[in-house]
Amino acid sequence: MSETGLQEDGVRLRLDVAYDGAAFSGWARQPGLRTVQGALEAALATVFTRWGDAPQLTVAGRTDAGVHASGQVAHLDLTAEQWAALVAKRGSPAASLDGLVRRLNGLAGPEGDVVVARASVAPAGFDARFSPLWRRYAYRVADLDAPRDPRRRGHTLWHPARLDAAAMERGALTLLGLHDFAAFCKPREGATTIRTLQEFRWDREPDGVLVASLQADAFCHSMVRAMVGATIAVGEGRFGPERLEELRVAGERTSAFKVAPAKGLTLTEVGYPADDELAARAVQTRAKRSADDGSDSVGG
Repeated sequence: MSETGLQEDGVRLRLDVAYDGAAFSGWARQPGLRTVQGALEAALATVFTRWGDAPQLTVAGRTDAGVHASGQVAHLDLTAEQWAALVAKRGSPAASLDGLVRRLNGLAGPEGDVVVARASVAPAGFDARFSPLWRRYAYRVADLDAPRDPRRRGHTLWHPARLDAAAMERGALTLLGLHDFAAFCKPREGATTIRTLQEFRWDREPDGVLVASLQADAFCHSMVRAMVGATIAVGEGRFGPERLEELRVAGERTSAFKVAPAKGLTLTEVGYPADDELAARAVQTRAKRSADDGSDSVGG
């Protein structure tokens, strides 16, 4: 790479992105619907319209309709011509990337519901989708012991009953580890439901709001909201904490609990290895996904 960051075959950029999911039909582009990917790629097309095909985004974890993000990560590849044109405008890579962030934010989210927090030249071997070690989500619930804050109503489930946080925590702990989470995932043809759940805990914040923190190597479709809904059922006293492990072992979708609404869920962070381990991690994950018939990481 030269002093300007230019490579003969182009440059890969990392975007750190946040969004309020309320007005979006999820991350992935869909014809006729407003999505986060669609809004950002339309902005990229405007920026680079004079220099070939518009760049497309690869994301760390596709989120469902209504799910928010404060720590989403995506990458895009610029051709050598696109990168040279971008840098030529401001004279240095750093200034050019800052300018790109401002352009994207002005085009994709003029009202601020999607924000590119940072654009950077990605380290060698970086892949937003295949390099992560883990994804992390938070889910907010205001039960009868918590105030109803109208400023957070779009990001918090208002639950009409008092919840037993200690029982919810005990139930959550039974789900930790490497397991088949078919009972908590919407089936997708050819996709595995085996995941490693590294963390699942419930904490009551000083204002009384209950917050679930979940971390896994990846999450399958609906997994986070299903597990949150199951532990809420425990908190209501509908069944005991041990029932969650029984449901997991049974491995089948059930009507014993309701999947939690999307609005309480936020993707908060994506964890990557050290720069010199990125390429190896991507190779390892690709091989695993191929063996699992193309499973993808989906949160929500």
